[in-house]
Amino acid sequence: MVDKVVLNIQEQIYRGISVLKTGGLVAFPTDTVYGLGASSGIPHAVERIYKVKERSPSLALPLLMAEPSQIGDVASYVSPLAWRLVREFLPGALTIVLPSLKSVSSIITGGGKTVAVRIPAHPVAIALIKGVGMPIVGTSANLSGQPSALTADEVHSQFGDKLDLVIDSGRCRARESTIVDVTGEVPKLLREGAISKAELSKVCEII
Repeated sequence: MVDKVVLNIQEQIYRGISVLKTGGLVAFPTDTVYGLGASSGIPHAVERIYKVKERSPSLALPLLMAEPSQIGDVASYVSPLAWRLVREFLPGALTIVLPSLKSVSSIITGGGKTVAVRIPAHPVAIALIKGVGMPIVGTSANLSGQPSALTADEVHSQFGDKLDLVIDSGRCRARESTIVDVTGEVPKLLREGAISKAELSKVCEII
């Protein structure tokens, strides 16, 4: 029985990689909540995320990566303090906001000069990123203003048939990621999520 479940998940991952590579949208479990993904290298797929989420295009979308070495592909500068947070909390439920390279699409940055990145601690998410071969957009799989989805069924209930694939590997157990802006000298806590301000304060000053 276990082998069948594992095989089923692997089949879903392989299909998810194929969908993402061809410009489709995939919902998938992460270590926080269900994510909605598109290949960061396919602009029309990223634009479609804004449409299906009913999200303002002025709001930037985060990028999910498989390993810290990919951060330099999208960020123009990563301070020693930012690297300290990466070493302490990633992979995990921390999203860090960094100065963006000009090569990062304005569709992803919402027209701004920063980019948000995270390395999820979940095997399905990591397998998708590695399979696509580049960071994927990984925003929460919910309609704007609606509760975050913790199960595949909750994703289906909000989006219906608007997505190309929903990978089901069970319930996500955590809150959204904590978001910290590290573009300045002192990190700014933009959203307190699964990682508390107290935990962050053990590593660095936080405002």
